[in-house]
Amino acid sequence: MTEQLAESREEPATGSTGEVPAGAVAASPHVAIITGLSGAGKTATSKILEDVGYTVVDNLPSELLRDLAELVTQEPERFLRLALVLDARALDAPLAFASALGALEGRGMQPQIFFLEARDDVLIRRFSETRRPHPIDSGEGLAAAIRRERQLLDDIRNQSDVLIDTSDLSGRQLRERILAALEVSPDRKGIELQLISFGYKHGVPLEADVVFDVRFMENPFYIDALRPLSGLDAKVSQFVLQQPVTKRFLSFVREFFEFALPAYEAEGKGRLTVGIGCTGGYHRSIAISEEIAAQWRAAGGGPVKVWHRELERT
Repeated sequence: MTEQLAESREEPATGSTGEVPAGAVAASPHVAIITGLSGAGKTATSKILEDVGYTVVDNLPSELLRDLAELVTQEPERFLRLALVLDARALDAPLAFASALGALEGRGMQPQIFFLEARDDVLIRRFSETRRPHPIDSGEGLAAAIRRERQLLDDIRNQSDVLIDTSDLSGRQLRERILAALEVSPDRKGIELQLISFGYKHGVPLEADVVFDVRFMENPFYIDALRPLSGLDAKVSQFVLQQPVTKRFLSFVREFFEFALPAYEAEGKGRLTVGIGCTGGYHRSIAISEEIAAQWRAAGGGPVKVWHRELERT
């Protein structure tokens, strides 16, 4: 690949009892099976499906597949979108695959099978770059293990609905191929925005794609009545948000998100994680994160989640 392959469900109408009303038709679960050669991009594919609302189950023992299929049958609204990752890590991959098909089809579900593969030279390069052993290499060497895996999975490949060669695909191209091939459309509208409030004295969150430093705002910590309160308290929030510099900052942030989020989404990113940092992560960063989330929801933006990392630290 030219780039390293990387990352609200529909609810049935219900009455007050939680049962599907007469005449209403509950949506049928869509099950995707992700399989293929080791190093071909199954992990990246599972992350793509997670980003569009799938529950991903990776490397489940074949003995438990029937239990999982039964659970999906009993709780279809909980598993409207399910992805199973099956590959050569199973002791007998064809048997695990047959068990999965039998368990699902026997309960009226026809899975969509994605088979990922790549050229031998590409797979060898990827394993060399990651320095991870091939899962079925028993000492014969990487090239031989890849050839044996191809033979092992050949019948599964022939049964697949979607065959994708990832040899020359970027992460974005893989995402486009997967989403275009899905037999259902993603529920998610817009890129997911994740906000993390944090304190610089405890370190910047490693998962943050973008970081905003709000330490230029007046600090409630130095006001005795506000010090013991968090940014979730209305008094602290009002103190922070009424500052002229805060209002101007929030205006800049809105403009940034309106410009950047569609661009990130166009590049295939399903989630943008934004860190909002102040000194201790207890006052300003929390208040600002909550306000950004509230404004984004009010504007009809995509999904937004907020995590206050230091809230329980004190």
